[in-house]
Amino acid sequence: MKTLLVASSNPGKIQELTALLQDLDLVLVTPQQLGLQLNVEESGETYAENAAKKASQHALASGLLTMADDSGLEVDVLGGAPGVRSARYSPQPGATDADRRTYLLEKLKGYPPPWLAHFHCTVALVKLGREAVFTVGNCYGEIIPKQRGSHGFGYDPIFLLTELDKTMAELDMIEKNRLSHRARAVRAAIPLLTEM
Repeated sequence: MKTLLVASSNPGKIQELTALLQDLDLVLVTPQQLGLQLNVEESGETYAENAAKKASQHALASGLLTMADDSGLEVDVLGGAPGVRSARYSPQPGATDADRRTYLLEKLKGYPPPWLAHFHCTVALVKLGREAVFTVGNCYGEIIPKQRGSHGFGYDPIFLLTELDKTMAELDMIEKNRLSHRARAVRAAIPLLTEM
């Protein structure tokens, strides 16, 4: 069986990717399982730059076909912020997911709801000696002021999928892997993975 390195240390993300890729004839491994401790600075101006940087550095270190993603939340009234800086949005050093949600809601207080938003994900696949290839996925909804749900991570508890009246954190893994931005980007990557 072929091996795919999932270049992430985020347990929630690894769980999602494992569920999405479980039907492929692949062995999924993480940097932790390989003893890799790369500190890849996500300093790119775009999701694609960050995803490619993570995938390329992990592919080089491991010699394996590597998948990495970069994702973010884009809120319309904030001009697309926090966007590519979603994981580093709060100015507070060592901010948690809860700190970032609180900071975002503070920023939105001056604007009337609904606060339309979407999650974006860019997936990069890198094989040594080849250029990175990319797929993207988006998931549309709105930000709500009250947190709901206990699944997921990041901004999930305040991101409402309007047509379901459920936040991303209220979805079970099966629903999330049908609707989320990451699910859409990863599903689009499956033909490329098979080919690579």
